[in-house]
Amino acid sequence: VQLQASGGGLVQAGGSLRLSCRASGRTFSGRTVGWFRQPPGKEREFVAAVKWSGGSTYYADSVKGRFTISRDVARNTGYLQMNSLKPEDTAVYYCASGFPITTSVERRQSYNGWGQGTLVTVSS
Repeated sequence: VQLQASGGGLVQAGGSLRLSCRASGRTFSGRTVGWFRQPPGKEREFVAAVKWSGGSTYYADSVKGRFTISRDVARNTGYLQMNSLKPEDTAVYYCASGFPITTSVERRQSYNGWGQGTLVTVSS
Protein backbone atom coordinates (compact mmCIF):
# COMPACT_ATOMS: atom_id res chain seq x y z
CA VAL A 1 0.00 0.00 0.00
CA GLN A 2 1.38 3.38 -0.98
CA LEU A 3 0.55 6.11 1.49
CA GLN A 4 0.48 9.84 1.05
CA ALA A 5 0.27 12.10 4.09
CA SER A 6 -0.72 15.73 3.86
CA GLY A 7 -2.09 18.61 5.90
CA GLY A 8 0.89 19.74 7.93
CA GLY A 9 1.78 23.37 8.40
CA LEU A 10 2.50 26.18 10.81
CA VAL A 11 -0.07 26.95 13.47
CA GLN A 12 -0.15 28.91 16.69
CA ALA A 13 -0.51 27.19 20.04
CA GLY A 14 -4.15 26.41 20.70
CA GLY A 15 -4.88 26.05 17.01
CA SER A 16 -5.97 23.06 14.95
CA LEU A 17 -4.82 21.08 11.95
CA ARG A 18 -6.16 18.03 10.16
CA LEU A 19 -3.78 15.54 8.64
CA SER A 20 -4.82 13.15 5.90
CA CYS A 21 -3.40 9.78 4.91
CA ARG A 22 -4.54 8.47 1.55
CA ALA A 23 -3.84 5.00 0.25
CA SER A 24 -3.25 4.26 -3.39
CA GLY A 25 -2.76 0.99 -5.16
CA ARG A 26 -4.67 -0.95 -2.54
CA THR A 27 -7.29 -0.24 0.08
CA PHE A 28 -6.78 -0.12 3.83
CA SER A 29 -9.20 -3.00 4.21
CA GLY A 30 -8.21 -5.28 7.07
CA ARG A 31 -5.36 -3.04 8.11
CA THR A 32 -4.70 -0.67 10.95
CA VAL A 33 -3.77 2.89 10.10
CA GLY A 34 -1.46 4.60 12.54
CA TRP A 35 0.04 8.03 13.00
CA PHE A 36 3.50 8.48 14.42
CA ARG A 37 5.54 11.61 14.93
CA GLN A 38 9.20 12.45 15.24
CA PRO A 39 10.04 15.64 17.13
CA PRO A 40 13.34 17.33 16.31
CA GLY A 41 16.21 15.30 17.71
CA LYS A 42 13.97 12.62 19.18
CA GLU A 43 12.77 9.13 18.38
CA ARG A 44 9.66 8.46 16.34
CA GLU A 45 6.71 7.92 18.67
CA PHE A 46 3.20 6.60 18.45
CA VAL A 47 0.35 9.09 18.28
CA ALA A 48 -2.86 7.28 17.35
CA ALA A 49 -4.23 4.34 15.39
CA VAL A 50 -7.52 3.13 13.98
CA LYS A 51 -8.54 -0.33 12.88
CA TRP A 52 -10.02 -0.01 9.41
CA SER A 53 -12.53 -2.77 10.06
CA GLY A 54 -14.67 -1.79 13.00
CA GLY A 55 -13.05 1.55 13.69
CA SER A 56 -11.47 0.85 17.10
CA THR A 57 -9.16 3.70 18.05
CA TYR A 58 -6.05 3.98 20.17
CA TYR A 59 -4.22 7.05 21.44
CA ALA A 60 -1.01 8.00 23.14
CA ASP A 61 -1.65 9.54 26.54
CA SER A 62 -0.05 12.80 25.42
CA VAL A 63 -2.75 13.43 22.80
CA LYS A 64 -5.87 11.95 24.40
CA GLY A 65 -8.69 14.47 24.47
CA ARG A 66 -6.99 16.71 21.91
CA PHE A 67 -6.47 14.52 18.84
CA THR A 68 -9.07 12.42 17.04
CA ILE A 69 -8.26 9.72 14.52
CA SER A 70 -10.90 8.73 12.01
CA ARG A 71 -11.34 7.04 8.66
CA ASP A 72 -13.38 7.49 5.52
CA VAL A 73 -13.76 4.05 4.03
CA ALA A 74 -15.27 5.32 0.78
CA ARG A 75 -12.34 7.68 0.20
CA ASN A 76 -9.78 5.17 1.50
CA THR A 77 -8.37 7.96 3.63
CA GLY A 78 -7.49 8.26 7.28
CA TYR A 79 -7.48 11.50 9.22
CA LEU A 80 -5.89 12.91 12.33
CA GLN A 81 -7.74 15.93 13.69
CA MET A 82 -5.43 17.81 16.02
CA ASN A 83 -6.93 20.42 18.34
CA SER A 84 -5.49 22.49 21.17
CA LEU A 85 -2.05 22.12 19.66
CA LYS A 86 0.97 22.75 21.84
CA PRO A 87 4.55 23.64 20.90
CA GLU A 88 5.59 20.16 22.03
CA ASP A 89 3.41 18.71 19.26
CA THR A 90 5.91 20.09 16.76
CA ALA A 91 7.19 17.14 14.74
CA VAL A 92 7.22 15.40 11.41
CA TYR A 93 4.07 13.29 11.34
CA TYR A 94 4.00 9.97 9.51
CA CYS A 95 1.10 7.73 8.64
CA ALA A 96 1.56 4.00 8.50
CA SER A 97 -0.44 0.87 7.84
CA GLY A 98 -0.06 -2.69 8.93
CA PHE A 99 -1.54 -5.59 10.81
CA PRO A 100 -0.60 -5.06 14.45
CA ILE A 101 -2.31 -7.04 17.13
CA THR A 102 -4.15 -4.88 19.64
CA THR A 103 -1.31 -4.90 22.15
CA SER A 104 1.19 -3.83 19.48
CA VAL A 105 -0.53 -0.89 17.82
CA GLU A 106 2.01 1.47 19.42
CA ARG A 107 5.04 -0.35 18.01
CA ARG A 108 6.64 1.00 14.84
CA GLN A 109 7.70 -2.51 13.93
CA SER A 110 4.04 -3.52 13.63
CA TYR A 111 3.59 -1.42 10.49
CA ASN A 112 5.00 -2.34 7.09
CA GLY A 113 3.82 0.60 5.03
CA TRP A 114 4.84 4.19 5.63
CA GLY A 115 4.03 7.47 4.00
CA GLN A 116 6.33 10.42 3.63
CA GLY A 117 6.23 12.74 6.60
CA THR A 118 4.36 15.99 6.88
CA LEU A 119 5.76 18.72 9.10
CA VAL A 120 3.65 20.23 11.85
CA THR A 121 5.08 23.30 13.55
CA VAL A 122 3.30 24.82 16.54
CA SER A 123 4.48 28.25 17.57
CA SER A 124 4.13 29.57 21.11
